[in-house]
This record gives sequence, structure tokens and C-alpha cells, in this order.
Amino acid sequence: MKNTGMVRPLDSLGRMVIPKEIRFTVDIDAGDALEFFIDAESKFMSAQKYCGVSCKLCSSPDELSYFKGSLLCKTCMINLKENIGVSKIPVAKGLKNIEKRAYKASDQMLEQLRELIRKYPNAKLREYAKWLQVSKGRISQLKKLL
Repeated sequence: MKNTGMVRPLDSLGRMVIPKEIRFTVDIDAGDALEFFIDAESKFMSAQKYCGVSCKLCSSPDELSYFKGSLLCKTCMINLKENIGVSKIPVAKGLKNIEKRAYKASDQMLEQLRELIRKYPNAKLREYAKWLQVSKGRISQLKKLL
């Protein structure tokens, strides 16, 4: 369990607002039912979206079985087993042919930066970074080594 660091007060009627980030993360929308769990000894309370007794994928209440903490119906299990209706995750276009930058040794980069500083003493970090094809932070590190 992760501490989010978010604190919300109860109003006079005992209500609280669940932060948007948490609602988005656990897929809770306005009007969704919540199921509460409590451990009286440790005074710990938790909640999760109530999905009732139905298949996690198709919401069917018939022929259910547990699989890794979720209820699945027989039809969905068969479809998954036979890859029926299963699609591949789409790959974003243009990402396949991206070339990785060649690694340059620090000594080599220091020498190149030294030459650039001699040639262009008033240039900005951004320009040095563009010429050496590295980040401004890396240029800053290299300047400290000079």
C-alpha cells in the first residue's frame, strides 16, 4: 500500500472528497458505487469500486470463476484462451526507426566543448548542447569538469 500524502477533511455530514488523481487511478467516476472494508483493531479503512458479482470483462453474472482476484465468466475465459477478440497493442508510428545517439566518451566531449568555447565564448548552454547533441544539464556537468 502506498501513502499518497493527500489529506482531506470530513465535512459536518461526514463526507469527504476523493481527489481527482485517486479517482482517475482507480477508475472511479461520479455515480459509481464504492465498497468499504475496515479493520477495527488497527482502525484501517479502505474502499474499492463495487463491481458486484459479475464478470470483470463483460459484466455477465453467469458461470463465474475466480482468476487472480477477479471474477471471469466461462465465455470470457474461453475467448481469452483462444485469443478471440484479443488485439495487439498498437505501436506508435515513427518510433520503430529512431536511431540511438552514439555514445561519446567524456574525454572526447570535454575536448569538443573546449574547442567550441574557444570559438564561441559568448554562446549559451542551449547552443553548446545543440552542437554536441546532448542536454543542457550535460553541458553544465562538462563545464564543471573544465
